[in-house]
Amino acid sequence: MPQIIPIKDLKNTGEISELCHSTDEPIFVTKNGYGDMVIMSMEMYERNMYLNTVYHKLNEAEQSIKKGAVMDAFDSIKSIRDENDL
Repeated sequence: MPQIIPIKDLKNTGEISELCHSTDEPIFVTKNGYGDMVIMSMEMYERNMYLNTVYHKLNEAEQSIKKGAVMDAFDSIKSIRDENDL
């Protein structure tokens, strides 16, 4: 379940840091009852950025397949060998 805290609670930096590291979800910060910010641990941020990169690359690969811009593995290896005189 997502954690939601009011912006005034950001004064307790130690507690907020512990909360960020103890959960695998972002913490939503509200201001005057409305969503204002999202905070998370560095580890969670890096993991999310890594997953975002993976999903982006998978999407690019799927688009290449749909366009027919792919090559058989054996032809690909042969092309690399020919380009590098191997």
